[in-house]
Amino acid sequence: MILKAATVQEIKKELGNLEPSQVQGVCLRLARFKKENKELLTYLLFEANDEHGYVENVKRETTEQFVELSNLSVYFVKKSLRRILRMVNRQIKYSGLPATDLALRIHFCQQIKEAELPIGKSAVLVNLYQQQLKKINLAQSKLEEDLQYDYQSEIESLKL
Repeated sequence: MILKAATVQEIKKELGNLEPSQVQGVCLRLARFKKENKELLTYLLFEANDEHGYVENVKRETTEQFVELSNLSVYFVKKSLRRILRMVNRQIKYSGLPATDLALRIHFCQQIKEAELPIGKSAVLVNLYQQQLKKINLAQSKLEEDLQYDYQSEIESLKL
């Protein structure tokens, strides 16, 4: 028989019944099983209270990864861009804030343009870039109007 996962409400109720030391034990045990769980706990415990610093750290890490792309073939550029994008998406998922989503996706696309990667040589790269532009527009629509206006010029500069 396969163990059926409990609903979020059931988990929340059960966590409310536990002592703080038991909750700590559950969190530590959860962190041992998957790297993503540990990364999410790290974000929640150490990064969530300074969202701007978190965004800057992710941008710096993304920029460092783009430096390595300069002299690769189109095949390796595709693979590397997907790897970087997976990392960016994971960081966006941890935060869950539309402003963070928008800032990190804009930075990712700016890095592609600054690196002067051969996007036009591959339909896959064009589609990847266009998909990010769609996600940027979606994230922008979730922000308040004054914040939307603040990002508008950066978004306009990303058009191919």
